[in-house]
Amino acid sequence: MLKVENTGVPVEFSPALIKQFDDIVSRYPKGKQKSGLLPILHLVQAELGWVSPPAMDKVAEYLHIQSIEVYEVATFYSMYFMRPQGKYVLEVCRTSPCCLVGAEKIMDHIEQKLGVKEGDVTPDGLFSWRGVECLAACGYGPVLQIGPEYTFYEKLTNESVDTLIDSLKKKTNN
Repeated sequence: MLKVENTGVPVEFSPALIKQFDDIVSRYPKGKQKSGLLPILHLVQAELGWVSPPAMDKVAEYLHIQSIEVYEVATFYSMYFMRPQGKYVLEVCRTSPCCLVGAEKIMDHIEQKLGVKEGDVTPDGLFSWRGVECLAACGYGPVLQIGPEYTFYEKLTNESVDTLIDSLKKKTNN
């Protein structure tokens, strides 16, 4: 079951963000502004780090649609975060081919290395992790991608995961 965090904190979009929304909506015929929902949600997530219920309500208001229409889309696609995430989101493929070559062990290792359960954020705010569906690299498993840039890593080992996490920590401290 998907957990949607509701902070109750009101959301106001900046004039620059609204201008980007306007640009997206202008690409579609009059009355079809809902077609811009996916890219608008991407912009909201890029700005806020996740798509909160108050942010979804604001998007619905902007697009002149019902809030439930935004909720349905945002909760359907795994690319939208329904609660705050770390700066780096480690997404490990958890489908059968990757699991056959150790994805579950990699996920266990990440949980131990970061000290947080799937979906939680490390105390320093740097990392969160989750299992995701197929990353389309069955011959290179186990694999993961790291957002927000979605850098791809393959043939993972505990050691390569440690090196990756350590390099991201160093990158942040510089």
